[in-house]
Amino acid sequence: MPAVRRLVPVYNDNVVDIHTHILPDADDGARSWEMAKEMCRVAAQDGITQIVASPHADEEYAFDRAKHQMSLEQLQNEIDGDLRLVLGCDFHFSFENIQAALKDPSAFTIAGTKYLLVELSDFAVSGAIGEALRKLQEVGVKPIVTHPERNPILQRTPESILRLMDHGCIIQVTASAFTGFWGEPIQKVAEWLLRKRAIHVVASDAHDVANRPPVLSGARRRISDLADDAVAQALVLDNPAAIVAGRDLT
Repeated sequence: MPAVRRLVPVYNDNVVDIHTHILPDADDGARSWEMAKEMCRVAAQDGITQIVASPHADEEYAFDRAKHQMSLEQLQNEIDGDLRLVLGCDFHFSFENIQAALKDPSAFTIAGTKYLLVELSDFAVSGAIGEALRKLQEVGVKPIVTHPERNPILQRTPESILRLMDHGCIIQVTASAFTGFWGEPIQKVAEWLLRKRAIHVVASDAHDVANRPPVLSGARRRISDLADDAVAQALVLDNPAAIVAGRDLT
């Protein structure tokens, strides 16, 4: 497969993707180094200049930050162009993970910042979540709830997503939810959240190049149509760039 090269982006602005499964053989994302490099090429072609590799941390996939960092550095060395890779984690909100993060948040956060991608269970969203979120914030963690529009429980009661914001969470919606990939019900929840100004970041949650690629431009166009260009830019550029840099969102 061709190496990543500098390509003309879809927009003049560079964009940042904070949620991808781009590391090879780390989880259910890229299955090979060739696929990982092709995902980088696709991202660069779409105008993305910075990617957070966020392997799963759950019962199926153990998260080994040192090992993943080595893979990320190797991938960075093997791609050409201006695409910059940093390491994060798709953090399943389990008791064991929470306890580990309370002891050492930087083992899981994005690029050693305060920001943590948090994936809630598809099977149960308990009342204890608020207390766990509070404890994480007490040790300096800023939770980013990933793809709540795709969570079967939260999508049935989208007002509960607003309550997560009340708990101090940042909300990250999947780019392809806006373009209909996940179906009409999920698209409607994403658009409802947009109307409620309840989205801080849009990310690809990329797993491959065919079905779930690292592409943000389609969602950006849709959000521009539904809201305006400034909102779209905030969701794919301003806010995700601030997160990777460890800055507060404006």
